[in-house]
Amino acid sequence: MIRVLLVDDHPIVRDGLRGAFTGEPDLVVVGEAASGVEALALVARHRPDVVLMDLRMPELDGVGAIKRLAVEHPAVRVVVLTTFDTSADVLPAIEAGALGYLLKDAPVPDLLAAVRAAARGEPVLSPRAAGFLLDRLRSPLTTRELEVLRLVAAGATNRAAASRLVISEASVKTHLRQAYAKLGVSDRAAAVAEALRRGLL
Repeated sequence: MIRVLLVDDHPIVRDGLRGAFTGEPDLVVVGEAASGVEALALVARHRPDVVLMDLRMPELDGVGAIKRLAVEHPAVRVVVLTTFDTSADVLPAIEAGALGYLLKDAPVPDLLAAVRAAARGEPVLSPRAAGFLLDRLRSPLTTRELEVLRLVAAGATNRAAASRLVISEASVKTHLRQAYAKLGVSDRAAAVAEALRRGLL
């Protein structure tokens, strides 16, 4: 029997999720939490196999709770279930220790399959989440190009970036041009936006 804990600050969402598990012979909901703090307490009490975790919650958000669970209860598998699907949401959750990432519009059979897979230790990602991870792995930018882009994203001028990195302003311009070409953009604002979309910054 796979023991599942539901974590979401919206009661109606938890009700719907509980209903999805009703009647499944190998799945049982052992508890529900409305915040990350409550989730940690219930995990300690009920020892679930899988936690379905929302990201945006009061007290302690999903990523914070996932980090704590990874340290305090490493055997527990966490599957994020959320409406947020940007790289700024997906990548921190996976880096924190989530084994899966699904969106709340996923069909019930897919959700149930994801929980079963997570219980077996198998990662489960929505197509968009998987795309962000592949983009991160396939980063075409060099370390220096990323350093320049991070400074530009923070508002630094070419001169300020050159001073910070102890290189010439001409070198900064060269790194930016190379980054533009690799990212398929034509200016610094677009380069920063594309790098953020890919989860590179």
